[in-house]
Amino acid sequence: MIAIIDYGMGNLASVKNAFLKLGYEAMTTSRPEEILKAEKVVLPGVGSFGDAIGNIRKLGIDQVIFEVVERETPLLGICLGLQMLFTESDENGIHKGLDIIPGRVEKFQIPSQYKVPQIGWNSIQINPASRFLAGIPTGSYFYFVHSYYVVPEDEAVVAARTDYGVSFVSAIEKGKIFAAQFHPEKSSELGLKILKNFGEMPT
Repeated sequence: MIAIIDYGMGNLASVKNAFLKLGYEAMTTSRPEEILKAEKVVLPGVGSFGDAIGNIRKLGIDQVIFEVVERETPLLGICLGLQMLFTESDENGIHKGLDIIPGRVEKFQIPSQYKVPQIGWNSIQINPASRFLAGIPTGSYFYFVHSYYVVPEDEAVVAARTDYGVSFVSAIEKGKIFAAQFHPEKSSELGLKILKNFGEMPT
């Protein structure tokens, strides 16, 4: 079973439907016992960092996520779910993240010909060592919607980069933690391939 964390914000239905389409059992839940029983866990997200991390802490889901990581249950962060894994964000003030991946979340400071937020398809340059992105040709296009991007302290976690007025990290991988700034569930067949890679990760 794949548990998709429901903390009151996020693209839950589209993520769940993508996994169901691939033949996986998936549920949306905010119940700690269901999250901890799952074979794999997804942290989705759409919206503002401060509101999202506030909801997670109010519901006690931060402690559940820490336990998921400690147990080495495969964890997938999507979009804002990637950003919340980091130490802090400067979106509308400084907000502390989950600090699972050391680093910051920063706003695009890019030439004026680039619109912020970035909305639409863009290509990713893949670290060939990535298991999460195995079988995806480098240069493939995925769907993005974001104004902020992650800046990890350790370059070793970088699974992919993307250019949008600046080269930014668009996917990370560390142990059993995987995350993407783009939306695999909205990125056609290659996006489904990435979700399938996650679904096949050993537990």
